[in-house]
Amino acid sequence: MSRISHCTRCGHAVAHVVPDGDNRERAVCRSCGHIEYQNPRIVVGCVVEHDGAILLCRRAIEPRRGYWTVPAGFMELGESMGDAARRETWEEAEAEVELGEMIAAVDVVHAGQVHVFFRGRMATPSFGAGVETIESRLIAPVDIPWDEIAFPSVRIALEEFLQATAGITRPVHLATAPRYRFE
Repeated sequence: MSRISHCTRCGHAVAHVVPDGDNRERAVCRSCGHIEYQNPRIVVGCVVEHDGAILLCRRAIEPRRGYWTVPAGFMELGESMGDAARRETWEEAEAEVELGEMIAAVDVVHAGQVHVFFRGRMATPSFGAGVETIESRLIAPVDIPWDEIAFPSVRIALEEFLQATAGITRPVHLATAPRYRFE
């Protein structure tokens, strides 16, 4: 995560200190006293299924260009998590989905993110490749390219989806993604 060096209100230099009444180091403006809070960003995705196959997208952007993922991306202000999951599925895979239950919430602490995944279903196998996608495919669970999955959080979501599909029901899976060094 990047460290703030200047105030977002007045532009003066900040000091990284624990403000009175707080318990964490924050960026505090030396001029106007504004305290800048940095909080995790939310990534929302969808494990989309049609007739037993899962919709995967090959990334056209970094990080992990050329690796497989489920449709996912940063949530925007003014939208719900469900709206974000549907929007990202359309943007990346040109697929309209009926959104199901949340299947996983993954803390990606080292990136300052929380990844939330939903189950999704396509009524018809209509999909394509959006601008951030090289190609998208419906892939049978036995053919998932596990060694080519882009991120640990996506692996966790796929594993949870497959567990639920096998009839193993449990509450939303909460996990912390391991720190992963990409090649």
